[in-house]
Amino acid sequence: MFAYLIQRLASFALTLAVASVLVFSVLELLPGNVAQVILGDSATPESLAAMEARLGLDRPPLQRYLEWTGGLLRGSTARSLSYDTPTAELLAERLAVTLPLALLAMALTVVLALSLGLYAAARHRRLGDVGVMAFSQLGIAIPNFWFAILLILLFAVQLQWVSAGGFPGWRAEDGGGLWPGLQALLLPALALAAVQAAILARVTRSAVLDVLREDFVRTARAKGLSRRQALLRHVLRNAMIPVLTVAGLQFANLVTGTIVVENVFVLPGVGRLVFQAIANRDLVVVRDVVMLLAALVVLVNLLVDLAVAGVDPRVRLA
Repeated sequence: MFAYLIQRLASFALTLAVASVLVFSVLELLPGNVAQVILGDSATPESLAAMEARLGLDRPPLQRYLEWTGGLLRGSTARSLSYDTPTAELLAERLAVTLPLALLAMALTVVLALSLGLYAAARHRRLGDVGVMAFSQLGIAIPNFWFAILLILLFAVQLQWVSAGGFPGWRAEDGGGLWPGLQALLLPALALAAVQAAILARVTRSAVLDVLREDFVRTARAKGLSRRQALLRHVLRNAMIPVLTVAGLQFANLVTGTIVVENVFVLPGVGRLVFQAIANRDLVVVRDVVMLLAALVVLVNLLVDLAVAGVDPRVRLA
């Protein structure tokens, strides 16, 4: 297991290095002068030169790349052009909304998907199975932002159970608190979880049905275990490998998919930050946000690989 961990950590570091090169290169290859885009066509040569010096564009690309990555490794980031604040502080503030939102959406996804997937597999080719598959297909077809608007119309406008948007904060002294914060994140999390739960439910159903056909399941049933006991004790663990893999990828999608949902619900998270940074041509923030999202995706994939290796010893041996 130790050798497998070292191998995955080395792959994690290499992937992050490649991602940083790609992020930096793409922003470097954007057409036009970044300083010109920020200041507009009426900018004087002196103001353009000053802006290029502020952005570091007067230095060689390799030097700027090494300064950027070195600053990230030290925890020292550049200052945002729009907010005049280090991007690390902006990201830390916005992650306090985005990460709880993604975790809540992931919890809803797992609970719904495992429940519906097991229910459908236990009633294979019966009415319950057909109903779950029909609803899952409908969930896959619905866009997140459209489902979010429907949730606002139903629960905020018609029933008036929750607010239509905004975030009160996690501190009671600021007018928020744990419960008001969770209430504000519930509808966005449900909008994010709907599509992912539909996908994961179908994966869970297929994985459980594949394991149910194995000989050891028939042996367990022959020893007197009920169908429910065999599902929970033997089938579920062996079916978790594809489920864990897909769930890990889905968590990465939930983190990156908050860009649209956070703007629908006006949540001050990372998604809204990158949207505003693009609108303000704040490429310093865009670069660091994209790198952060890439690092989160790679980290989640690493954790999924380790979880799969913990469940299935054959992965470690291979």
